[in-house]
Amino acid sequence: MSISPSNFYDFNYESLNKFILDHYSMDQKKIGMRTNQLWKFVYKKGLHSVSEFSNIPADLKENLEKNLSFDRVKIAEKKISSDGTIKWLIKLADNNLVETVFIPSQSRGTLCISSQVGCTLNCKFCHTGTQLMVKNLSTSEIINQILIAKDELKDWGSQKKITNIVYMGMGEPFYNYENVKQSIAILRNNQGLDYSAKKITVSTAGVVPEIINAAKDIGTYLALSLHAPNDELREKIMPINKKYKIKDLIESCAYYAKMNKEKIFLEYVLLKNINDSENCAKQLIKLMSKFPSKLNLIEFNAWPGVSYEPSSPETVQKFYQMIKKSGHIVTLRKSRGEDILGACGQLKTESEKKRKSL
Repeated sequence: MSISPSNFYDFNYESLNKFILDHYSMDQKKIGMRTNQLWKFVYKKGLHSVSEFSNIPADLKENLEKNLSFDRVKIAEKKISSDGTIKWLIKLADNNLVETVFIPSQSRGTLCISSQVGCTLNCKFCHTGTQLMVKNLSTSEIINQILIAKDELKDWGSQKKITNIVYMGMGEPFYNYENVKQSIAILRNNQGLDYSAKKITVSTAGVVPEIINAAKDIGTYLALSLHAPNDELREKIMPINKKYKIKDLIESCAYYAKMNKEKIFLEYVLLKNINDSENCAKQLIKLMSKFPSKLNLIEFNAWPGVSYEPSSPETVQKFYQMIKKSGHIVTLRKSRGEDILGACGQLKTESEKKRKSL
């Protein structure tokens, strides 16, 4: 019985070094050299065929092809918005589909990546939440989204076109904690993709235990999808609040901010006659005073079949000005990629939940 090769993209630098140590007969100094070579071939140069690896002995190349897979996932579909946003529908090896979005601007290029196929959260205003949860993405499936985007954008030079990575695509990253953590370790390794903690943001709907763990383990920017300033309202639009109340969120975010000495980003989608009142703004101001934070106000992006509507421009401005005058940092985020369903809350694929075989 033949053993399937291990997936290269599931390894961080340290575990790759151990794999080579366990599988190849060479002294420790050469093991470190080969680890470094392979890592740079893949994550500095974007190579994914052993035949392209230079300065590697033929017998080692043969062994690598037997023991390690460098295969990439495939692009099933690509859409380009009128504003330059690009959305890739990515087909995984098991035929499931995920979406990845690149948002260019004058000063940065942001890649929004997914952590799950589907989502368990069922937030009422989010298109992804209407798709059944299929599976957590493996580390390799998360990393492959970044590599595919870099291939597409020809972003293998020293000047990064993808300047920022945000875990804000399909799924709840902290319900796939270990694989997200491992993927960030790969991203942050300075011998490879070389993204600093301040160039990565992980978004969560509020999984309190993992916010606390991530404060010690991950240390990137943290974004909390808040969307309501009190428990009663938040439970109506975000069922996760039945498990993790706002009081607990405040405590965990305060801890995260203290540990990492950075403000927490609060994400707040404005929904007409739901969470856009003057009273909601006042409650939000009070909540923001409890820990260091920055507010991202987001205009609601409609999708087919949704019952919610965006707030009027006048209401949006009034809400924004109330927060601003209170002295808190607030940004009004403009929609990008709306015409290709690539904007916040619009990502959804048609991957079907697989029946478990009995």
